[in-house]
Amino acid sequence: MDGTVLIADDDRTIRTVLTQALTRAGCRVHATGSLGQLMRWVEDGTGDLVVTDVMMPDGNGLDMIPGISRARPDLPVIVISAQNSIVTAIRATEAAVFDYLPKPFDLPDLMGRVRAGLERRIRREPAPAAASAPVVPEGVSLIGHTPVMQGLFRSVARIVNTDLPVIVAGEPGTGRSTLAQALHDLGDRRDGPLVRLGASETPETLGPRLAQAQGGTLILEDPAGMEPAVQARLASLIEAAESGPDRARAPRLVATTGPDPEGDSASGQLRPDLYYRLAGMVLTVPPLRSRLDDLPALVRLMLDRAAGQGGMATLSDAALDALRTYPFPGNLRELDNLLRRLALTAPGPRIEAEDVAAALPVPNAPRTGAPRIDPSRPLSEAVEQHLQRYFDLHGDQLPPPGLYDRVLREVERPLIQIALDACNGNQLRCADLLQINRNTLRKKVNDLNIEVTRRRRLM
Repeated sequence: MDGTVLIADDDRTIRTVLTQALTRAGCRVHATGSLGQLMRWVEDGTGDLVVTDVMMPDGNGLDMIPGISRARPDLPVIVISAQNSIVTAIRATEAAVFDYLPKPFDLPDLMGRVRAGLERRIRREPAPAAASAPVVPEGVSLIGHTPVMQGLFRSVARIVNTDLPVIVAGEPGTGRSTLAQALHDLGDRRDGPLVRLGASETPETLGPRLAQAQGGTLILEDPAGMEPAVQARLASLIEAAESGPDRARAPRLVATTGPDPEGDSASGQLRPDLYYRLAGMVLTVPPLRSRLDDLPALVRLMLDRAAGQGGMATLSDAALDALRTYPFPGNLRELDNLLRRLALTAPGPRIEAEDVAAALPVPNAPRTGAPRIDPSRPLSEAVEQHLQRYFDLHGDQLPPPGLYDRVLREVERPLIQIALDACNGNQLRCADLLQINRNTLRKKVNDLNIEVTRRRRLM
């Protein structure tokens, strides 16, 4: 390689490793821990390529990209970041950087990208234009540095500001609904309405619901679980909206499905004409077992969230290793519930491996030791036993303040989830079972981020 590479990273070790590797490869290197110094080099005309971190002591590397582009439009910029979220990937794409690489990265991978950037510089190819004033909400908590998640983030970044219909496929609990919401929240339609359609819709309710979504996003939750008449009406309404006089305001379509939407279409579970209207692009959210290297970051995020609900705990290295041995059939949802429970019930401020082992189910083991609930006895007795155990686990200390509201929140979500599962995802039946208003149930499902899925019909 031939050229001068500018490196900006606040980690001295990374600066040293990159300087040595690039020097051996034939490059000249200037390295700094300051974005201000980096910008002075750029403005002086020094360097043929930039490698910069995002979070620096004197600013955000992504915020520097527009200034670099104005000063040196043809200067390739490679962003490296430990902020491995979908927000970072989208911001990097909108800023039109040459490449984006999450930390920790493979050195040969980065060297290959530097080589490609220098070759583009030699050919004097113009850099792509940056999007104007990208605005990305920082509250979206889709994170992951594993290759499978970074690949997903790159795909989202490419299509988030388009009208392309998207299917978000995956197992329950992987975060399909969160990603579908992010496609709205992070895209150009974020100021428009967001409307969700579930299995409880009828052909008569579809028209008004689509009208509510004009100019925004329409999320279809498990369309394969909708009744055939609903699917047929939905396909017809989508066709009319996309070809009618008001087609410029037709909603963007995002559907959440199981891991094999094409198979659902082939088997007749999902109408083929509806499937092909939705499958402009299929984004597959990986199960937790295929991205276990993301566990440390996910655990930190979830324990921080639990701290806001009264749980104060950290996880030992041995406890993290214990989590890695479990397949997590319930994916992120199961992990989140487990960590919230451990944060509230762990005997000390640190969750140990034995706490995790006691909380995890034993695969294929008979549940002889599980508490048995006698349906002839009042449910309050079982609740009382669990509450008493919760108090006992705190020993001589009282539980954290706010217990009343916390217990109600902890009970409400699993109650609604289990009731929906028992009603096969039918919200009308579930509302009748719980004896609450259907609109109240719908609001609680949205507020608590509960996924509504219907079991597959037998063909």
